[in-house]
Amino acid sequence: MTESILRVCRPCARYTLRAKCPECQSPTRTPHPARYDPGDRYGKYRRALLSAAGSGPAGE
Repeated sequence: MTESILRVCRPCARYTLRAKCPECQSPTRTPHPARYDPGDRYGKYRRALLSAAGSGPAGE
């Protein structure tokens, strides 16, 4: 079965279905955020890491 998940190349902002960008040959990733899971045990640590890096939500 073929996988038809939309992917994006971060450096050149090109959308594709391939694992590597046809333009710059860099790896692609899914443009969708992770699903919300109320039972996420590591969400607190992930948010703390983002806020320490300066790109996290302002309220936390």
